[in-house]
Amino acid sequence: MAYDITLILGDGIGPEVISCTVEIIEAAGVPINWQQVESGAKAVESVGTPLPDHAMDSIKKNKIALKGPLTTPIGGGF
Repeated sequence: MAYDITLILGDGIGPEVISCTVEIIEAAGVPINWQQVESGAKAVESVGTPLPDHAMDSIKKNKIALKGPLTTPIGGGF
């Protein structure tokens, strides 16, 4: 049985950190179906929010996510 896990790459260093983390988890032999969703700065540009509904729906469905760091706007937050 494989586990479905939402994968959020994040921004900045996020994709690099997540890539290494995924590699370690896969080397451990855990069967995972990674469900990558758009989030962070790219999602803000395309849909106006860092964590779009489709990302939240995936997290709610899978009940687990691996998330890299997301950009925080200077002088504010989300």
